[in-house]
Amino acid sequence: MSTSNNVESLCKALEDEKIARWFANAKNDAVSGKLEKEKKMRIGTGVERNALRAIRATANVEKDAALVSGEMPEEPVVSKKSGLLFEKRLIERHISVCFFFFLFSFLLSSNFREYGKCPITGEQLSMDEIVPMKTGKIVKPRPLTAASIPGMLGMFQNEWDGLMLSNFALEQQLLTARQELSHALYQHDAACRVIARLRKERDEARSLLSHAERQIMPMSASTAVAANASALSNGKRAAEDEDLGPGGKKLRLGISSAIITELAECNAGLSQQRKKRQIPSTLAPIEALERYTQLSSHPLHKTSKPGIVSLDINYSKDVIATGGVDTNAVLFDRPSGQIVSTLSGHSKKVTSVKFVTQGDLLVTGSADKTVRLWQGSEDGNYDCRHILKDHTAEVQAVTIHATNSYFVTASLDNTWCFYDFSSGLCLTQVADTSGPEGRPEGYTSAAFHPDGLILGTGTSEALVKIWDVKSQANVAKFDGHVGPVTAISFSENGYYLATAASDGVKLWDLRKLKNFRSFEFNDTDTPTNSVDFDHSGSYLAVAGADIRVYQVASVKSEWNCVKTFPDLSGTGKATCVKFGTDAKYIAVGSMDRNLRIFGLPGDDGPSES
Repeated sequence: MSTSNNVESLCKALEDEKIARWFANAKNDAVSGKLEKEKKMRIGTGVERNALRAIRATANVEKDAALVSGEMPEEPVVSKKSGLLFEKRLIERHISVCFFFFLFSFLLSSNFREYGKCPITGEQLSMDEIVPMKTGKIVKPRPLTAASIPGMLGMFQNEWDGLMLSNFALEQQLLTARQELSHALYQHDAACRVIARLRKERDEARSLLSHAERQIMPMSASTAVAANASALSNGKRAAEDEDLGPGGKKLRLGISSAIITELAECNAGLSQQRKKRQIPSTLAPIEALERYTQLSSHPLHKTSKPGIVSLDINYSKDVIATGGVDTNAVLFDRPSGQIVSTLSGHSKKVTSVKFVTQGDLLVTGSADKTVRLWQGSEDGNYDCRHILKDHTAEVQAVTIHATNSYFVTASLDNTWCFYDFSSGLCLTQVADTSGPEGRPEGYTSAAFHPDGLILGTGTSEALVKIWDVKSQANVAKFDGHVGPVTAISFSENGYYLATAASDGVKLWDLRKLKNFRSFEFNDTDTPTNSVDFDHSGSYLAVAGADIRVYQVASVKSEWNCVKTFPDLSGTGKATCVKFGTDAKYIAVGSMDRNLRIFGLPGDDGPSES
């Protein structure tokens, strides 16, 4: 009776569910262990029994491990005495169990295993008699819950519950994000309303300022009228003071007999010199031209509006002038590689630039319908001396007469003007009325013949017109081009005329007034933009999709292409080309704002900038 009371009191002290479950499992293991012990005793004794046990334990680790825990061992160990395989964690706990468990094993059942002994054989066993066993990676079997359909359904239910909880958390986060976004949109709407109010106040302030300016304007009207009365236009009185002829057209002084005499004398002198002229010995030979390559590249114009559309060279100073899309004309000193001056004043692109050999003058034509005369000073700067506003459309070309006293401008308004440098006056403005009605033929290019009595112009209707300067009469027309005639150039001997358009280059014999040769290029999408004979009349340069140099020959002989330079600008469009002194270099402008110099490698010149 006292024994049962002690057991009952101890059981009340051990109310922990895990310990009670452990004891229940231990009792069952003891019963199964006793039966297993009897089976193993039938195998044999001594060394043979231990070896056989080791072989069976190694062959089926899962079966032997189940002797203690029913689980596959993660850290298998072997008993030296019995050769049995155990889980290290479990056998250590079995051997080192406290006295409390010894007491209960004695009180509960005589069949219960004794701790400190082998759970299978019952022999005394210590940790020193346990040997670790090396094995490969052990794959655990599936849990019991996955071994049956109800267990798997339970697993799926747990997974589903977890997924639903995660989905609920995400929905809560989405709701919070929507609330924050709504708040941000409300703040944005409030900010927009504030900005609208500020703009309204700004507009009201501007309106009040404009009203105040209109009230002040009459007070200064008399002063403005007095100032305008003395204002100059083209260096003269304003246009309203000029004499107007029938139809509201300005009356021109015309080319006087004295000027015609001057032009005729210049023509005679140049004709005599040309007969005696020989090709200079300093001219670059063909072998040198074949070895020409790019020597330098200079970004002269602004990047906001890139592009060089015209250029000219002052041979006495070796200064190159370029006209750009950025409305500026730039003077560049080639030997030093430095910009001499930047001429600003035009409001649109500078379509044409020309140096005057004498007097240090530069003429620029622009798409803003004006022509400007620039006078050079001793400090290298250029000042605008005249602004000519006689054209009503874009000025496309400027050409200088051989006397260096007169020049001609050509415009898309279907007129060309003859100017006097000294006064800045337009002596005559010539319009051709022979074109088809309703289709005005604007002038896109112009050039003086080397003798000075012939003027050549190209039109937007693919025509080339030859004019007698003395009578201002159209004496010849050349057709055959496609598209506007973008450039024309006379050879130095006065026999040939080269014209460029969308379909390539055509060569004309001025003695027989006919086309004797045409150069057509593969890139039909890019027009030929520029042609230029060198001063000796030995070479012809053509600029378009690339730059080509031809050797000038006779009418019947072949004009061979000496050299082809690729367009290195990346735009596929070279816009202008010009030979340097004695063709020692070639200057090329393109639509990437860079001026490129081609010549022999090693020649003196500026470095790449």
